[in-house]
Amino acid sequence: MTEKAALLDVNNVEVIYDHVILVLKGVSLQVPEGRIVALLGANGAGKTTTLKAISNLLGAERGDVTKGSILYDGERVDKLTPNDLVKRGVIQVMEGRHCFEHLTVEENLMTGSYTRTDGRAAVSKDLELVYGYFPRLKERRKALAGYISGGEQQMTAIGRALMSRPSMMLLDEPSMGLAPQLVEEIFEIVKRLNAEQKVSVLLAEQNTNMALRYADYGYILENGRVVLDGDAATLRENEDVKEFYLGVAGEDRQSFRDVKHYKRRKRWLA
Repeated sequence: MTEKAALLDVNNVEVIYDHVILVLKGVSLQVPEGRIVALLGANGAGKTTTLKAISNLLGAERGDVTKGSILYDGERVDKLTPNDLVKRGVIQVMEGRHCFEHLTVEENLMTGSYTRTDGRAAVSKDLELVYGYFPRLKERRKALAGYISGGEQQMTAIGRALMSRPSMMLLDEPSMGLAPQLVEEIFEIVKRLNAEQKVSVLLAEQNTNMALRYADYGYILENGRVVLDGDAATLRENEDVKEFYLGVAGEDRQSFRDVKHYKRRKRWLA
């Protein structure tokens, strides 16, 4: 992945929880400027831990980056506070659509601008920009976030991140728990943000099919390791990816027993 300079460069990162539990085992990945990169894998593969290592949110969960380095725009950032990282332009949209339930949608969006120092007029302009991408939020701007739908909460979480004027957004499972039509709507908006606002995106997703439709490049994690990577079109056509992540069975599949013991058959784990 060398056609563009890497805006984010994760080099051989190891993460340990509680000083004993090894979760990431030498993860390396790159996100070029202006690209959407998918981080794929089953639940428990290490996707969320990778994002939290990048955004420096591991400390709250007794996790530590014990090896490797994380560079953003050419500079080491793995020792910065999450607040400083947001000021640099990196923000994470957490799994589970975390909103302040007792605040209105608009108040939630405004909390995303707390690190900004460019004045009220610029913030107001960006609020209208968010409403342009998420017109449903403008209709619901006075509603308490705890009483809006899951899809609207996901839009609020992404819109709040956008209010910080990020250069890079880390999206953790944006499709989780949403109807397919809503998932597609949200991915379309993410694609537009990438194209129109030049926001680079690292997208952690279990929905491999959807992620590879919108990403430029992908990495597949298993048990805390990157086991396969490539451009999205190549991964979509990879026989192992089709069989084990896209649910497309090969001609040699004979029974569910084959699925149950799939790890023995994956070429990348041979």
